Amino acid sequence: MASRTTDTPHNVRELRNYVGGSFVDGTRTFDNITPVDGTLLARVHEADQATVDRAVLAARETYEKVWGRMPVEGRAKLLYAVADGIEKRFDEFVAAESADTGKPRSLSSHLDIPRGAANFRIFADLIKSVGTECYPMDTPDGKGALNYTIRQPHGVVGVISPWNLPLLLSTWKIAPAMASGNCVILKPSEETPTTATLLAEVMHEVGIPPGAFNVVHGFGPNSAGEFIARHRGIDALTFTGETRTGSEIMRSASANVKALSFELGGKNPAIVFADCDFDAAIDGTTRSVFANCGQVCLSSERVYVERPIFDRFVAALKARAETMKIGRPEDASTQMGPLISREHRDKVLSYYTLAKAEGATVVTGGGAPRFGDERDGGAYVDPTIFTGLSEASRVQKEEIFGPVCHITPFDREEDAVRMANDTDYGLAAVIWTTNLTRAHRVSQQVLAGITWVNCWFLRDLRTPFGGMKLSGIGREGGQHALNFYSEQRNICIKL
Repeated sequence: MASRTTDTPHNVRELRNYVGGSFVDGTRTFDNITPVDGTLLARVHEADQATVDRAVLAARETYEKVWGRMPVEGRAKLLYAVADGIEKRFDEFVAAESADTGKPRSLSSHLDIPRGAANFRIFADLIKSVGTECYPMDTPDGKGALNYTIRQPHGVVGVISPWNLPLLLSTWKIAPAMASGNCVILKPSEETPTTATLLAEVMHEVGIPPGAFNVVHGFGPNSAGEFIARHRGIDALTFTGETRTGSEIMRSASANVKALSFELGGKNPAIVFADCDFDAAIDGTTRSVFANCGQVCLSSERVYVERPIFDRFVAALKARAETMKIGRPEDASTQMGPLISREHRDKVLSYYTLAKAEGATVVTGGGAPRFGDERDGGAYVDPTIFTGLSEASRVQKEEIFGPVCHITPFDREEDAVRMANDTDYGLAAVIWTTNLTRAHRVSQQVLAGITWVNCWFLRDLRTPFGGMKLSGIGREGGQHALNFYSEQRNICIKL
């Protein structure tokens, strides 16, 4: 975790809070360290309770006087301008996202930043076309009545976003919230504060009304995260991150009844049948295990392979893992960068050690690479594959959030389904088969919010997205997001 400090060296960038249209200092700062080589990127101003209070007040006033009253076309036009502003500073956003996270610039430039901009356009378009319900009804006097639904913004929405896809996942919430007429207070992860600050600069530049969008930096407990979660002036709260943190946020928010939407952790299965397109399954599983260093809530940490192709599959995935280029984000040949922090690296390495203690066979990896240069100050780990563990092992039950999977053989379809569902989580699953009937049958039996068949991370942004069980509550995406960020009210007119 980032460490708090009280002074800032010369020539080091400072990232301030953005409150009511102004960039404001915190009472203390903390270090923003890159996981690439452990160097200092910036000093970040931590928001105290008074700063969060000011942000809530500014958001409330702007909602009631400006943003909540603005015609839909006006809001949509400004959100389009935000998307244009991100793209105008595209290279700056890419460099900042990769420096904060360590992910290859090829990934930031093809996924994170384009999707961050696209989210504003998607929801600006959608809010202009979303419909409402209308029901005529009979009455005893024969004259009837008319029931119709209107949408009303909540008012002030708190957004607590994660570090793995910082701009993409924050704008996935900010855009529908603002399109619906809410004002937003964003608390980005303390690990990845830079693109949130850049987004505030863009909002400022394009003329978003002061107070409609605010950024408060800080941590969770006894800091900005907790201040937002328990604030009575915040009407709805959305969070993406680990399940334990979501539970704490829910506890903090429980004193004040408000709308909650949580996308939480996962321990996601991939089921590979012997009749699969083998090369496609290897390509897809390589991505679903190792993309973004495995730091994707949708990653496959548990892989179940039908026994006739088990040995071949393990050997092929091993070969892919061992040829992955690990390096700096600006290197065009880099396929995998570091983990988000040295603290998280230590957590992942502790699971590597635990797997061995539980009796796992290390197919490949299981440690941390050594480079002999400045990267040794970073947060790198080996892409890792295990076999041989029981389904009761901790490594099979607990989310690791690193570039690692365990591969288990199965003999019968029902065994694969049973093992896939034997988890407290239910976010995502992948099925590889060329049997269409089996694809439909198994995908309906696996308990996950999203199931991919013969693909991974293929998203139609109009569809519902969210988890089951400990993987979250609520759904995001398309009209499902607009349903969360607005209250649906019924009006009954007697004719």
